Amino acid sequence: MLSVNLGPLSLPMGHLLLLFAFVVALIAGAMAGRREGVPIAGTLADVFLVALLTARIGFVALYFEHYRDDLLGIIDIRDGGFSVLAGVAGALALTAWRMRRHPRIRRPLAIAMTAGLISWGAIAGLIALMEQQTASLPQASLATLDGNSVQLSELAPGTPMVVNLWATWCPPCIREMPVLEQAQKDNPGVAFVFVNQGEQPETIRRFIQEQELSLTNLMTDFGGSLGRTTGSHGLPTTLFYNAEGRQVNAHMGELSNATLAHRLEQFEAP
Repeated sequence: MLSVNLGPLSLPMGHLLLLFAFVVALIAGAMAGRREGVPIAGTLADVFLVALLTARIGFVALYFEHYRDDLLGIIDIRDGGFSVLAGVAGALALTAWRMRRHPRIRRPLAIAMTAGLISWGAIAGLIALMEQQTASLPQASLATLDGNSVQLSELAPGTPMVVNLWATWCPPCIREMPVLEQAQKDNPGVAFVFVNQGEQPETIRRFIQEQELSLTNLMTDFGGSLGRTTGSHGLPTTLFYNAEGRQVNAHMGELSNATLAHRLEQFEAP
């Protein structure tokens, strides 16, 4: 499952896991802090914010070449570009510093951080393992803009594939289209497939012409079956499959040049 619907909102599973881990840390810290007579909710909030900040800084540092011509993109976190290792390092560094300065919070803060990290790591690892074992290229029947039926697995057998679920009414889909268009040109060894969700061919053709886009493998999915099959409840969603047809990654939300480059690295030869 890539996302969860909460009323009108569709939230990526990774974000929900992070919030869940933070809540677990708050509960564990509150229980331990009550016994010590020390409140640590504020400290945990600081650690959480520093983790997000350092995770973003770490990601930007790794892929700065893609932000060089778009410095404002550095603060646009809608692309989901975060470095997990940098974030964990930042959280642990601030935790160690606070423990050193305030000895009374050492025990409750250590308990809270341990509970949060274990809950996040265990659930994220379990989900990743389940997806790795079960996620494969869906046997989805799509249609070309000319109305011809085609199976997704028939488009580029034996080739890494990037499948983008999108719609013309979706603003982040529109913003990321030039990024995907350029990536399609720069990565001839990867098949890019653009699967429109629920719109008519005339609407898609008009959109492509107005946006002056040059895309191959434009498909339609009138019933939105591909999104349901892959567990995506929001647009845009981009799925990454290796040459054997196994799903190796997924991204819900707008892609930037940096986040797409990060995802495409898994297709590079070792």
